[in-house]
Amino acid sequence: MSDVLSGVRIIDLTQNVAGPYCTQVLGDLGAEVIKIERPKTGDDTRLWNPPSWGDQSATFLGLNRNKKSICVNLNSLNGQEIIKELAKDADIFIHSMKPGSLESRGIHYEKLITENPKLIYAAISAFGDEGALKNEPGYDPLIQAYTGVMSITGNPEDDPARVGVSIIDMATGMWSIIGIMSALIKRNLTGKGTKVTNSLLETGVAWSSLQLTNYMATGKVPEKIGTATPMIAPYEAFRTEDSWIIIAAGNNRLFKNLCLSLDLSEEILEDNRFKTNSERIKNRNKLHEIIERQTIKYESIELIHILRDNKVPCSIINTLDKVYSDEQVNAMNLIKEIENYRIDDFKIVDLPFKLDQLRGDYRINPPELGEHTQEILKALNYSESEIQEFKQNEVIG
Repeated sequence: MSDVLSGVRIIDLTQNVAGPYCTQVLGDLGAEVIKIERPKTGDDTRLWNPPSWGDQSATFLGLNRNKKSICVNLNSLNGQEIIKELAKDADIFIHSMKPGSLESRGIHYEKLITENPKLIYAAISAFGDEGALKNEPGYDPLIQAYTGVMSITGNPEDDPARVGVSIIDMATGMWSIIGIMSALIKRNLTGKGTKVTNSLLETGVAWSSLQLTNYMATGKVPEKIGTATPMIAPYEAFRTEDSWIIIAAGNNRLFKNLCLSLDLSEEILEDNRFKTNSERIKNRNKLHEIIERQTIKYESIELIHILRDNKVPCSIINTLDKVYSDEQVNAMNLIKEIENYRIDDFKIVDLPFKLDQLRGDYRINPPELGEHTQEILKALNYSESEIQEFKQNEVIG
């Protein structure tokens, strides 16, 4: 898929998870991504270890393939000029700095688009670019808490729980991609660039849109209900003899299939408490108890086969080692072994979609800090003596 964004140049001033995930996907689609990092330390995720793979942070490796790295000190005037020069010939300029932070360093959106009217300028922030909290820092668990995601995650009797994956960060990266691709389409139509903004806050609120709609409709505050969903029953986890499975009987037909699979038809199907989805929701706890009295009699894999034979949606609750070795995951080629000159047996989680049966294109290993600094500065026509002077004055690393 490297031809999708071939020829598109991205100047990437993001770090941590949301922005780097965004630019990694765009890089997988063929864009040239120039990652701007602080001298000496670079992206914070370079230091997020353990876990490490080889001598590098596994987190950094998972977010920064298909990028070139250049170290630039944004607090120096010469460093700021380097960024402006890079932006003149860029298609996309993306950063995840606090609102006003780049402007305080003399790098203004208005100036950049004056120099390059076709530039797509994308900004990712924590709480957005307006309001009293716009300058507050934000990380995935903070926004899960702030936007209510954490309040509906976990079992009712348990302490607050974070969703186990970085769902706010990575989804913010995805929303940014949608905005950027929309801006590219608009530019193809109008010839003009666009400013794209997104924040962790907006993502968290969007992820809660169904629950917020339910609240607005009923005035009832959604609560934690474990593995279940508030709109459907049974649609949750059940114990088996050896572990747990999820059963998702999303309509009356599937519920009937479930009952037949578990020899529960006489007990349940004519019971007024369970005849419709709305009644099943009202009597969720009793229904769960009746179903689990049956599921506990089976080992998980045996029960999965019975349910699937009867067209009942279900799944074992896998640990990630099982996901890694799963037959279906590998049939879809979602985990790909890659030649990496630094790490033996290196693998990546590939893009979760295909175009003409192709996933992403792996061209560049996750870069060493500042690995491409000289190459990129020379392409900007800086002389060797200027580059050495920049090094001495800590403009670059």
